[in-house]
Amino acid sequence: MAKLEEISTCTVRASEFAIAGPTRIELTPWDLWFLLFDYNQKGLLFHKPETPEKDLLHHLKTSLSRTLDFFPLLAGRLGIEKFDDETQCFFIDCNNAGAQFTHAIVHGLTVNDILKQKYVPEIVYSLFPLNGILNCEGIANPLLGVQVTELDDGYFISCTVNHCVVDGSSFWHFFNSWSEISRGSDRPSKLPTLVRGFAPDHLNRPVKIPTLEREVFNDFSQPPLIERVFNFSKENIATLKSKANDEIGKTCTGVSSLQALLAHVWRSMIRCSNTNDANIKTTFKLYVGTRNRLCPPLPEGYFGNAIQGGAATAMPNDLLSNGLGWAAQQLNQMIAAKTLEETKNYYENWLKCPQLPMKGARTNTFVVGSSPRFNVYGNDFGWGKPVAVRAGLANKFDGKLTAFPGVEEGSVDIEIRLTPDALLAMENDAEFMQVVTVN
Repeated sequence: MAKLEEISTCTVRASEFAIAGPTRIELTPWDLWFLLFDYNQKGLLFHKPETPEKDLLHHLKTSLSRTLDFFPLLAGRLGIEKFDDETQCFFIDCNNAGAQFTHAIVHGLTVNDILKQKYVPEIVYSLFPLNGILNCEGIANPLLGVQVTELDDGYFISCTVNHCVVDGSSFWHFFNSWSEISRGSDRPSKLPTLVRGFAPDHLNRPVKIPTLEREVFNDFSQPPLIERVFNFSKENIATLKSKANDEIGKTCTGVSSLQALLAHVWRSMIRCSNTNDANIKTTFKLYVGTRNRLCPPLPEGYFGNAIQGGAATAMPNDLLSNGLGWAAQQLNQMIAAKTLEETKNYYENWLKCPQLPMKGARTNTFVVGSSPRFNVYGNDFGWGKPVAVRAGLANKFDGKLTAFPGVEEGSVDIEIRLTPDALLAMENDAEFMQVVTVN
């Protein structure tokens, strides 16, 4: 069995540390919401270049250092300030303490061993650094960890980033910028905006939260779980969208392609669920972007979290008996409710009474992370585009879905983590599988 061998670990700092802006950056409610979650982990799988660069690792370290010049937050640490009233505030200290860079090798593991196996191999989770660290522990740990793992015929380049510093959009903004500079650019095509918040009176306000005690951190037991990546072609997604809108009588506007696809998955997961209690509501959670929901919108390069959780709920019998269109409409209405007013109210109310959620599975609850709209396959470091994307083990539990763009334009990959029995049931669910691309 293939086993990872760690060759070296070092610290990579910004090459020209001269931040043009505040060295202390306050966290917003959107950022602080993730304090008790794991870091954000995503990685890309590449074939080895036909003519390998003489010192690829040195090149990647150098380009990473240059990229950190533009993203000084990722070279910093979390800071903490404690107060006499048993509250505290967290902030980002742009001190250039550096990112962690790990070089590893897995002998006997090929690109196809990752691509062609039915279920995500356990070895994939070792291809990510900084495993098992909570975001609030970024005080003593790097906010960014990079791992370059050499396979027999490929490379896996992963980033583990503190989720209080980035959401998915900012995560891929950084990854895209690093690959640009690795290809020879002097600077990213889109520069990050380091100021946080969307109202002038919030920009520099430290948000006090109750003191965190280690024993309340979310260590919870889980049953044995496995993951599989399901691919949905552009054509099959269009079929689902058309079916959903036909069922609810919409011809020009209505549910989106992604809403129809997620509704299709939601219904199958309920059909195949391990629980048979029809009286327990089912909940489908996802994160809604707030960047363009504000007036004026946040800057294009806003670097931080700008997402807000949302949940659609239904009784299992209603979800299954009312059809795909009805299920998709529940998601559509939940997302539409995230108006400018609702977003501002949430933000301001959280400031008055901060509450930190903890990760964890709930009965009949499913959570979607990431998005198929991110630029994943544009990350060419100089020897070709990636052939796959995978997520680490962070923030994974029974009922977690991770959505990515597929390799084929317009297609979508959804990584689903469930118990073996539930995942096998989905594989035997004819209605679900009829729109899945089977290799």
